[in-house]
Amino acid sequence: MTDSELRDWLLLIRTPGFGGRRLREGLALRGGASGFVDWLQRHAEGLPADTRAWLAAPDEAALARDMAWLQGSDQRLLRCTDEDFPPQLEGLSDAPAALFVKGDAALLLRPQIGIVGARRAQAPGLATARRFASELATGGLLVTSGLADGVDGVAHAGALDAGEPTIAVIGTGPDVVYPSKHHALARRIAEQGAIVSEFAPGTPSRAMNFPMRNRIIAGLSLGVLVVEAGLKSGSLITARQAGELGREVFAMPGSIHNPLAEGCHSLIADGARLVQRSDEILAALGPAALELAADLRARLALEPQPGAPKRQKGPFDWRDDEEYRRLLDAMGYDPVLLDALVGSTALSPGALSSMLLMLELEGEIASLPGNRYQRVVR
Repeated sequence: MTDSELRDWLLLIRTPGFGGRRLREGLALRGGASGFVDWLQRHAEGLPADTRAWLAAPDEAALARDMAWLQGSDQRLLRCTDEDFPPQLEGLSDAPAALFVKGDAALLLRPQIGIVGARRAQAPGLATARRFASELATGGLLVTSGLADGVDGVAHAGALDAGEPTIAVIGTGPDVVYPSKHHALARRIAEQGAIVSEFAPGTPSRAMNFPMRNRIIAGLSLGVLVVEAGLKSGSLITARQAGELGREVFAMPGSIHNPLAEGCHSLIADGARLVQRSDEILAALGPAALELAADLRARLALEPQPGAPKRQKGPFDWRDDEEYRRLLDAMGYDPVLLDALVGSTALSPGALSSMLLMLELEGEIASLPGNRYQRVVR
């Protein structure tokens, strides 16, 4: 992607009044970001005033900051046109057109469990969220949450403390940590997992952003676990969106005297699964996780990756593919960073992420904390 094309993407992301659905439709109709920007500028008279004003005189300083952020290590704009954009999000009626990712973008393709709950959860609820996150992460599900105070924070920490990655989907720009008390936690997540946002760098915390964040958590996850939630909790929005997408919704029961159990009890009454042990969730989501893995194998095998030669669709065995052999040769048998593989293979980060995921699904390599990978010795 050229700097000019990247600038057009960033300009569109910042255009007032354009959500994911409208951006996706425009990109498809106009043949990409540059064609869409050109069309908008030629038809600006029919657009709202704030949209016209932005297109006529975009904030070049903001766009330059966005470009500078994307030059950072392990920082990327993951576009809906990229082969490794998570297909789980396609079911959203307003799926994001792009995501800013800090960390390992390939993690977004893994089977995930969303864990959400009250910001002011009580000590027993926090302990339960941490324990479930640890057990589910070691059981093979990647924990995804929203980096909020309370249940979100301990869910991320539980997965990390178990030596597993975690994904934080945030309602600010990818460079803004909210709440500020989670700066250290955010650094751990970026090093061992991924921080994901559809909002441009510098975007502050705004109330309207968090329901938008919640839909991404629901879309990425095979199921959502609600640990503690009041009747007006934002966690119920995530659970409702998950249910509408056909995802499993799990709820933790609590005391009838605890107001933070009322939201969970309401979900259970509406058909959510009552759970008391993590193995109940693992058993319920196991078939869906296997199906997702199979779909990803087919997707990665049949779709050409950026920077890699195009292949004919049909039966594909990575063992016969020169690019995969070159990648394994470049890896050796010691842990290696993704950035180092970009340099040694001349493949793009997007192509490498997809190929590494394919090899991981096949049991040939293992992902390690810090965006590192290592071949499995048999």
